[in-house]
Formats: sequence, C-alpha cells, structure tokens
Amino acid sequence: MKFTKMQGLGNDYVYVNCFREKIENPSELAVKISDRHFGVGSDGLIMIKPSARADFEMEMYNADGSRGEMCGNGIRCVAKYVYDYGLTDKTQISVETLGGIKYLDLTVENGKVKLVKVDMGKPELESARIPVVAEGDKAVNVPILVDGQEYYMTCVSMGNPHAVVYVDCDVKKLPLEVIGPKFENHERFPNRINTEFVRVLDRNTVEMRVWERGSGETLACGTGACAVAVSCILNGLTEDEVTVKLLGGDLQIKWDRGKDKVYMTGPAEVVFDGEWKE
Repeated sequence: MKFTKMQGLGNDYVYVNCFREKIENPSELAVKISDRHFGVGSDGLIMIKPSARADFEMEMYNADGSRGEMCGNGIRCVAKYVYDYGLTDKTQISVETLGGIKYLDLTVENGKVKLVKVDMGKPELESARIPVVAEGDKAVNVPILVDGQEYYMTCVSMGNPHAVVYVDCDVKKLPLEVIGPKFENHERFPNRINTEFVRVLDRNTVEMRVWERGSGETLACGTGACAVAVSCILNGLTEDEVTVKLLGGDLQIKWDRGKDKVYMTGPAEVVFDGEWKE
C-alpha cells in the first residue's frame, strides 16, 4: 500500500489515495500505522476517496482506531495532496466529511499548494448537538468539576466536539497528560471531547494546547483552533479575527458573524512518500 505522510503545523497523518488503494480494515490499520515505534508514526489515518456529493471524500481515523468526524489540519493536507499529486487542477474544491461538506481555497506557488483557506461552516453551539450535558441550551463559560478542581469551559462543535478552557498560566507548563484524559472521558461528554487549554495574549492573539480524543496531545488541531476563536469572541475576549498560536505554529481564524461561518487559513506540508507492507 502506497501512502504519503503529511503534516499541518505538526499534526501529522498518513494519507492513502483510495482512488488507487483498497483498505479492508481502516480502523485496525490506523492503530498499526500510527504507532511511532513499530509503525510509520502519526496522529491517525486519512483516506482520500471518491464522493458522490463533493469533489472528494475524507475518511479519517484516530490513532486508537476510532472514527473521526473532521480534522482541520487534515483537510488542508487533503487539499494539498489532491492538487500536488494531480487528482485535480482546481484551486477551489469541496471535500465531504462526517462533519459535512467543506469548501477550500488553495493558494498555489510554483505548482504546489502553499496555503489553504477552509470554510469550516457554522459553529454549533447547541449543547445537545455537540453533545455536552449542560443546564442551558448552550454551554458558554459554564463551570465543570474535573478531578476536584473547578474550571470554566465553552463548548463548540466545528464538525467534532470541543471544550475550551481558559487558564492564566503558561499553557506549555500544564500537565496535559494528566488532566487531558480526565476531560476527554468526563461524564458530561457522551461521545468524549477534545479539550483546548487557552491563554489570551491580546485582542487578536491567543495560545493553546490541545488534548484530542483518541489521539492524546497533538501539536496542532484545526477544528480546535476554530473552536477557540469562536469561544474567545463569544466571551468578549478577542476581535473577530484571531491568530491562534499552537505548539506546531500559527493558524489564522476569522468568524464572519454576518454569514455565521468560520474561516481557517494555514499551511500543509508533505513529509515523505512510502510503502506499507505486512
């Protein structure tokens, strides 16, 4: 099986062109291929497939084999793959995901995709649709007790569920390997949760770390960065355009509240091509 390893701000996945390759058990393959000691090493597996509803379909699996609805960094890499590897010559494409159809604008330099802007669609704030167990219709700046400590969170879905938590300290010093799993598996999140730990730097800049359900800490999370920006704007902490600083680099997020759409712009890179044999 031929594959390409790609990364968006260090959020790395193994990409397989399913126009050519056939995968019998993607969940099992995702676990094997993601292992950083005995496999290729990645945050999961992404399959690029034909779609009856869009230009392409993105089917993704986390490192633990669970199915993922959507991945912001991953979908940018899909856009780069289909253009750079000759599956399309269009610079505006649509990609079907479990989180809906997403529309992407590709910036091309010297015949290769350099940046991708993704129309991430409308942020979902209704608690039941995220889902999160909350008293009101929305979970905006609401308390949650985790391992005996009270935090305040805002919950947003950008195709998959996120809980945004604000901290006053340097996020790089947080013991994410301890508190991340406790949020992920908290009883208030029926389908588990991705959690972003955020510090606001100024009206246009925030920094975050993320614990992703099924993958653990990753260097970046595109849908998470979008959820963070929406949360910051809802809570009056930033303007409508936000630079989100992640461990792997920066993403530019804009929430157009007139259209009620979130736009994410960032890079995508090829790491290497390879062949998987069993």
